[in-house]
Amino acid sequence: MGTALVYHEHMTAARLLWDDPECEIERPERLTTALERLQQRGLEQRCLRLVAREASEEELGLVHSPEYVALMRGTQALSTEELQALSRQFDAVYFHPSTFHCARLAAGAALQLVDAVLTGVVCNGIALVRPPGHHSQRAAANGFCVFNNVALAAKHAQQKHGLRRVLIVDWDIHHGQGTQYIFEDDPSILYFSWHRYEHGRFWPCLRESDADAVGRGRGLGFTVNLPWNQVGMGNADYVAAFLQVLLPLAFEFNPELVLVSAGFDSAIGDSEGQMQATPECFAHLTQLLQVLAGGRVCAVLEGGYHLESLSQSVCMMVQALLGDPAPLLSGPMARPHRYSSCLLVVTLNHSLGVAPVLSSSTRAPERGPSPPLPAEPEFKTAATQATAALSSLLDQLHLNPTPPVRTALAWPVLLDGDLGLPPDVLCQEGSASQEETQAWARPHEALAQGKAVSALGKVLYLLDRILDGQVRQLAGAGGSRGVRGGTNSSSRLLCVAVGQLDRPPDLTDDGRTLWLNIGGKEAAALSVFHVSVPLPRTTGGFLSCALALVLPLAYSFQPDLVLVVLGPAHGLQDPQAALLVALLRGPAGGRVLALMNEESTSQLAVVLARVLHGEAPPSPGPFCMASPEDVQGLMHLRGRLEPQWKMLRVAGEAGRPGSA
Repeated sequence: MGTALVYHEHMTAARLLWDDPECEIERPERLTTALERLQQRGLEQRCLRLVAREASEEELGLVHSPEYVALMRGTQALSTEELQALSRQFDAVYFHPSTFHCARLAAGAALQLVDAVLTGVVCNGIALVRPPGHHSQRAAANGFCVFNNVALAAKHAQQKHGLRRVLIVDWDIHHGQGTQYIFEDDPSILYFSWHRYEHGRFWPCLRESDADAVGRGRGLGFTVNLPWNQVGMGNADYVAAFLQVLLPLAFEFNPELVLVSAGFDSAIGDSEGQMQATPECFAHLTQLLQVLAGGRVCAVLEGGYHLESLSQSVCMMVQALLGDPAPLLSGPMARPHRYSSCLLVVTLNHSLGVAPVLSSSTRAPERGPSPPLPAEPEFKTAATQATAALSSLLDQLHLNPTPPVRTALAWPVLLDGDLGLPPDVLCQEGSASQEETQAWARPHEALAQGKAVSALGKVLYLLDRILDGQVRQLAGAGGSRGVRGGTNSSSRLLCVAVGQLDRPPDLTDDGRTLWLNIGGKEAAALSVFHVSVPLPRTTGGFLSCALALVLPLAYSFQPDLVLVVLGPAHGLQDPQAALLVALLRGPAGGRVLALMNEESTSQLAVVLARVLHGEAPPSPGPFCMASPEDVQGLMHLRGRLEPQWKMLRVAGEAGRPGSA
């Protein structure tokens, strides 16, 4: 349905009229630079452009007191001296004769975006606004913020559209205390904020910004604060926070809408945050949020004061909203910083079946090398022997950021019908030459006959398209029959094999291939590059497996290509398979090859093609807690693997899982 971009040039009118070093960073160029960069990259042209409207005073009253709205209305007639005097009554705020108009436009833009998404005009969108909003309280301006744009959007979504559950994700580097105060007793709003805290020494310097502030009354457990007590947090920290804390809570909460307080002072280069997360990280974070709420994500600009970092980060987020694959994360996914002792203590009023998997008791700060893991056994399953062969063609991988075709689907039964797919999904039935197919099949007896040869030819053809840069993501039939082999020392293949599929015996633990089997007989790390886990029995168990094991391993490994193989009787429901594939779009920059065996339905093929193309996956279904056996198995694997895979090394310094 597309992506909305909401903006109005009048929001650049307000500016600082006197000397104030604290406030001078909030300037009109924050908007104009971001918009110019979107235009330069051709991203604005791909969005549905909406001209922001003013929020009515009645709409402002959803959050703010009539007296406060009247006070802000009165700023239009004040002199510069009077504006300066009024500004001093608040913390880190300046007023301008245009402030009331700008602030109403900012609030109106957020409401307009929510309306567009919830009425189906677009799937998602971003509102480029100023002044920002998340520090604003019921009767007080604060921290450059006049009206609380995101809080108003949440209330509007509930009142006008009847929503019952809204998730607010605040990744600005400052704590959005205004939003927290407004919703701290409201269980219909799950508020998550990470922020620079430094044990209360960083603005706004509030005790209630710490991790033990989890809401009150009926809202107890619906406020989640993740305070950064040091600077320099990077891509690994941000991704780990989503995988280990936010997403497990969000899936259980099951929001109908995701609102993002999108502050980019948490990006590299910003003097306010002093963090190291690169702009492309925000594409990954956005992509992770798009698996929630049917992809209904509304982002509203908050902070961000380094113009280049801000504009680049905005572009990365818009690209993700448009469905483009997230670029590879730059730099190594080094070990996330150790979080504060209260970080994972967020289960006060939730059942949170995944929380025990994602929490951990006290661990020693560092450990020596672990004893070597046992050698792999020899596996005999012919259906997967040739899968190891895929990695050889990674030698030819061309990292083309703009392939002519983003997604291709090869499923012969479907090619003549109306699939309901986006028009730019390429449906094709191609095959490698008979000679090439036979050459790859010859070493593997099970592949050198009948349907197996035909399936292998289709797989090789699809693979060639991704390796020569013509197609970014692919889905095809015959996935459990095997593909090509061999890699160079710098290419890496992640194979996620679902079902009882044995690892090919010719794979070696040379660091080029990571084999992860979901559906094995037991939870086992046969080596650091060969991991097996039983298929979880519940929705919560599946989510725990994906978020606490598969994604951390994938981001740690940093593959050049992800192969998802759905073998015979793989046991996943279509929504679970779609969610798994959608989540795995991130680690390899969108280069995903999803292969299904001939028993898979045409419906699954279409669903996978759509999620590979950037659409939101279907809901995985009603939440049911992970079984004790699934929890125990995942905890065992994490303990075994975390010395090697750094994204698994996330633990509180004290406390026990699920404690208060």
